[in-house]
Amino acid sequence: MATVWREAMVEREPTQGGFERLLGREAWLALPGAVRERFLRRIETGDCVTYVGRVVECRMSLAGRIFAQLARIVGAPLPLGTDIGVAASVSVTSDDGRINQYWTRQYGRRHGFPQVIHSAKRFAGPTGLEEYLGYGIGIALRLRVAGGALLFEGDHYFVRLFGLRLRLPRWAEPGRLTVGHRDLGDGRFVFSLDLAHPLLGAMIHQSAIFAEPA
Repeated sequence: MATVWREAMVEREPTQGGFERLLGREAWLALPGAVRERFLRRIETGDCVTYVGRVVECRMSLAGRIFAQLARIVGAPLPLGTDIGVAASVSVTSDDGRINQYWTRQYGRRHGFPQVIHSAKRFAGPTGLEEYLGYGIGIALRLRVAGGALLFEGDHYFVRLFGLRLRLPRWAEPGRLTVGHRDLGDGRFVFSLDLAHPLLGAMIHQSAIFAEPA
């Protein structure tokens, strides 16, 4: 049965320092300095930081392909194809440099228009960090560091309706989402996305290499 709770009105935390608080000081300092700098970067209202690169890996099982197509109903947040070598970009903006970050990811395709994915991150909810995909659907995230990479791991999915936050039961979840950020040096980093289901196994894997803006 879905869990229902009403969000309390609390002071929302600036993006600067929020990642360190969630990780803990020791884990935060275990990250490469370049990663810490990216996630400490303050983006003022009206500004935009854009990283450009290319998709280097993309694999999907049959179940992953079906689910990615079904997810188009809520804005297509997952890769729709397995093209590699195509251009990719990530643009990050903010509502006031403090609270919400808006992410726009664009992936080229061999045929047809590029795929564009929108999401928003906010320091809120029971895990302290949530990503909103649109249509009231979101993912509560937990952070950890593994092998020098910063990992955003899905804790649970939820839907927001009329001021209520409805947590999806485990059996209704599409799988465990893990997003990774690993520094390569020289201003480059790997952004990876993995979706795995407890019964269907690995469904989607995508990784792209991006570079810091000049």
